[in-house]
Amino acid sequence: MQEQFMKEALKEAKKAYNKLEIPVGAIIVKDGKIIARAHNIKEENQDTTKHAEIIAIQKASKKLETWRLNDCEMYVTLEPCAMCAGAIIQARLKKLYIGTMDQKTGACGSVLNLLQDFKFNHIVELETGILKEDCEQILKNFFKELRKIKSKK
Repeated sequence: MQEQFMKEALKEAKKAYNKLEIPVGAIIVKDGKIIARAHNIKEENQDTTKHAEIIAIQKASKKLETWRLNDCEMYVTLEPCAMCAGAIIQARLKKLYIGTMDQKTGACGSVLNLLQDFKFNHIVELETGILKEDCEQILKNFFKELRKIKSKK
């Protein structure tokens, strides 16, 4: 089931890739059903807060008509940054599944772990490495292609 949901997050990452956005996708699941999907649209909107995780939280909150997502789980292709990790804690998500870790800006275990190393009022369960190779590959391909595009300019 975890791999199936991460494949759905990867579909979102591919949408971002096709828009020349950093290919990160996120989905939120409640009771075994996807209730929100999102991908990065930071470049498209010229808005630093338009990360997949933030948008997915907003969509899920709207659908459920509450900001408390206690019974929900998020699947995200790349380890969330500090902004997104903070939003995940604030939304009270039950569990976070991560495809691949981000050694430069990850805030769920790589650079730091906001979800588990601090005494916030809510602890988010964490599982990493779901379809890790697939999640890494889309990022590698994206940055390789982006370098080609930039070198032609």
